[in-house]
Amino acid sequence: MSEHTEPDGEIRSATQLPARRTDVELVTDDHLTLVGELAEPESRSARGTVVTLHPLPTAHGFMDSHVLKKAAARLPALADIAVLRFNFRSVTSPRGTSEGVFGEGVSEGFDLRAAVAAVVDRGLPTPWLVGWSFGTEVILKHALEHVEAGTVAGVVLLSPPLHRTTEDELARWAAVDVPVVALVPEHDDFLQPDEAIARFAVAPNVRVVPIEGAKHLWVGERYVRIVLDAVADLVVPGSAPLPTHWPV
Repeated sequence: MSEHTEPDGEIRSATQLPARRTDVELVTDDHLTLVGELAEPESRSARGTVVTLHPLPTAHGFMDSHVLKKAAARLPALADIAVLRFNFRSVTSPRGTSEGVFGEGVSEGFDLRAAVAAVVDRGLPTPWLVGWSFGTEVILKHALEHVEAGTVAGVVLLSPPLHRTTEDELARWAAVDVPVVALVPEHDDFLQPDEAIARFAVAPNVRVVPIEGAKHLWVGERYVRIVLDAVADLVVPGSAPLPTHWPV
């Protein structure tokens, strides 16, 4: 039985499935050390990689924000996907504190660059970026250099608020040739599906997927599974729906 698995084998909120988990440190181009964790399949090679970018630090976002923590707890075992989570500059979690000060989404571009370099240096499959809320702003502002360099395979945007991303920055995504999928909650606090479709019209290759009943924070196992199924099937096609039970 894996850590926190229920006696009936059902995968629930606190379930952590087997994986090789390694504490990592990322060093940015502006000489900061960020703390994180890499979770890899326990006994197989990864078939895909995800780099996660967490919600707003000033609103308690960190590498353990629940959807991202559950991705790392489940995807290595269920879909052979390696998951890198890390704290943006200035952010603290039980793993530790990343150096630096909050950069309003600007200097966090250095953090993203360090994370992509870390998975490339380890020889993992070309990563997908999965950003949530503030993490989507960092992607939309800074990830094009990695897409153009061939070091990012695709992008998933969870609850994109589009607060910090300008129209010009959005429009630059019209030319990308990797998949970009925005999962937009029906009842999002900041950007709901109709408005998201209108805002992303300048980059029509971004696929906006409305998620019925969901809210910005994806609270509830039903919505977590929707997100993880979507991510898994993009990163390793055919891997979803993910199992809801694990052998005990």
